[in-house]
Amino acid sequence: MKKVTKLSLIFFYLIGFMSINAGAVEWQANWIWTKDRASIPNTWVALRKEVTLDEISDQATAYISADTKYWLWINGEQVVFEGSFTGGPSPVKPAPRIDNYAIASNKYFDQVDISKYLKKGKNTIAALAWYWGDDGTKGTHISSHTGGFIFQAQVGKQTIVSDNTWKAIEHNAYQRDFIKTKPIRIAAWSVKYDARQAMGDWTDQAWYMPGYDDSDWKTVRTKRSPPRAPFFELFPSDIPLLTNYGLANCTNYPDTKFPFISDGKKIQCKLDLNKNYTPYFDVEAQAGQQIHVKSNMSRSAIDTFYTTKAGRQQFESYSWTNGRIIEYTIPKGVTVHALKYRWTGVGTTPGHFESDDDWYTRIWQMSENTLYVCARDNFMDTPDRERGLWIGDVADQASYLFYSMDKPGRDLLKKAIKVTMAFSDSESGVFAGLGPGRFRELPAQSLQFIEQGIWHYYFNTGDLDTVKYAYPFVHRYLSLWKKQDNGLIVLRNGHWRWTDWGPQETVDYDSIHNALYYSALVAARKMAIAIGDDTHIGLYNQRIDELKQAYQETFWQDGFFSSNPKKFKDDRANAIAILFGLAEPEQYQQIVDNVLIPNHFASPHFEWMVYNAMAIAGRYDDALARMKTRYGLQVDNPALSTLAEYLPKGGTENHAWNAPSTLLSQYIAGIEPTSAAWKSYQIMPNMAHMKRLKQRVPSVQGDIDFEISRTNDEINIGLTSPKGATAIVGIPKVYFKINSVNINGKPVFKAGIVWSTDNSDQYQGIRYIGEDEKYLKFELAAGDWSLQVTP
Repeated sequence: MKKVTKLSLIFFYLIGFMSINAGAVEWQANWIWTKDRASIPNTWVALRKEVTLDEISDQATAYISADTKYWLWINGEQVVFEGSFTGGPSPVKPAPRIDNYAIASNKYFDQVDISKYLKKGKNTIAALAWYWGDDGTKGTHISSHTGGFIFQAQVGKQTIVSDNTWKAIEHNAYQRDFIKTKPIRIAAWSVKYDARQAMGDWTDQAWYMPGYDDSDWKTVRTKRSPPRAPFFELFPSDIPLLTNYGLANCTNYPDTKFPFISDGKKIQCKLDLNKNYTPYFDVEAQAGQQIHVKSNMSRSAIDTFYTTKAGRQQFESYSWTNGRIIEYTIPKGVTVHALKYRWTGVGTTPGHFESDDDWYTRIWQMSENTLYVCARDNFMDTPDRERGLWIGDVADQASYLFYSMDKPGRDLLKKAIKVTMAFSDSESGVFAGLGPGRFRELPAQSLQFIEQGIWHYYFNTGDLDTVKYAYPFVHRYLSLWKKQDNGLIVLRNGHWRWTDWGPQETVDYDSIHNALYYSALVAARKMAIAIGDDTHIGLYNQRIDELKQAYQETFWQDGFFSSNPKKFKDDRANAIAILFGLAEPEQYQQIVDNVLIPNHFASPHFEWMVYNAMAIAGRYDDALARMKTRYGLQVDNPALSTLAEYLPKGGTENHAWNAPSTLLSQYIAGIEPTSAAWKSYQIMPNMAHMKRLKQRVPSVQGDIDFEISRTNDEINIGLTSPKGATAIVGIPKVYFKINSVNINGKPVFKAGIVWSTDNSDQYQGIRYIGEDEKYLKFELAAGDWSLQVTP
């Protein structure tokens, strides 16, 4: 492939971030902090400002950022719970990357509508800022090595800015003497809080309330306006503030159980499902007693250590953690008035699937729970152990993201794409499998991310700007792969050749990596066509054709694909051969029978692809049976609500790469886009043994609600299709010979006769488009549709 020069890549890089920064704020505000040393890790600072407003406005947007997190109150009412997303949209300048290389990063800022919190006259703005001062070892955060907070808002003709008129004080109730224990993977800290040094927190006399006496507070130290070092440029966050579901009771501790007196034994406070949460309690105690709060997750690195003051007191630990049980250890004799938690997450999960087989309804919901709990500052592998943006995991998440999450979820994937590309190696062209702060090339993950992450994002959203930004990086990375004389690729080891956690002696690296590279070539060609760049189309066509031919000639072993038939009969390799179009349809059944049914080597990272391949081969019952075999121990355990790192179980209890729900949504319900941004989509249901199923898809065009039920005498289909989308609905022919079809009460098909639906007011929005051996097909416009089918 033609070499992309360093200068051209930097050019694309600059153009990309110019577009990202469109509508940037003209900063008048300064970064501020206390006058004490600002570089001490794990420091909490309280900040206040009283502002007199001559008038208020229906629209007042505040622009806010911090290194690292902040909580905001206006007039005593909390406006933001945990603001500021970690990491950064881009390095300060392109640079060669090595693992654990410290690289200066630009920052994000939040945009917050504060109009409803303001009043005419005196207003109190207060913030609690938390400086981590740690990057962790998994690269999700890049510290500025100094604490900072910035605030700017326009209210009518008045501009409110953080400047030297603000006051600040270190919040000494938050203790800094907590020591992280190895291995240190995450940048956040546990909370150690001494209520004897509190400043009225969680009371009407708190430091963030109007009228609080801050006369002994010092004015802040200002640290210049953006884009100066160490915070550099500020870019608007790609995702909105976290969804705050509010304080809630645990399922086994409703209000009626309070108050009670602790007996000193560990209290297990159960959540309805595995969530990211901050714990809260309300107790009455003597001064100096110790309360410990932790998650039931053994790999969680975030605990709470609380020292009581005398009397009644409330506390919420702001360092989020994850679990399905909150374990409180409260000293004997302490009166407990409440045990609660706050659930927060990115956007919401309006997607839904259910069927008359409860097992598959449950695994779909467990998949969605797993996806949501692994989405926060970035898509991550797990909220417990690492919180790392492994792009192979992100590619897996992208397969079911669009059936589950709303716009903030889609935007979080966009953020993963932009950050991964921005923090690539400007010298070599490599983009790494774990960003932004750590550089590790995992070739299998980088290739997978091109097709299943970047292209899948574009096809589901239609966001051409992001694919325009990513494409030069994609092309340059693919250019690094060398070709053998026989047309296959020369494998790259990268930093780590890891491909899957299944039994390592069963991993057929040659055939897997060639298939992944093939899929990336196909995706790159589609990207080039989408953005109107035909520079490399001829080269892509040549490489795609010769690689497919070489793959067939080298790896097909009379019944399955393998680089060494005496050693490898790999379900992963054979599944993706079908999935990526390297296998021919006449080979499908042999692959399923010889490999995909008997061999269960894949970890969840590839397992979902095995199901999809079996569905493409028409083996829906076998795919569902394999899913039940492999996931049975987890789904049948009523205590679990998420899916684990390994199969049949083990590792972290909530690992991102579990995507079995993709089979159910895309192939059993049969719903998938047929053009970018879901402007057209198809519904080709394959119900297998199921008699009823429902699916909601929160597409970029709007929610798609589909339901189908069948008996021996009837098929009923309901569809609500959003404005801007056209659906092709396939009526299954497998259950009986179809005699009649009514749509919204109007006959459109009877005994092989099709009524003309073209240019007819009676059949407006309906068009018969034919049939094949499996389906009778109708095109339906946006709207509500009811189909009745009888033999």
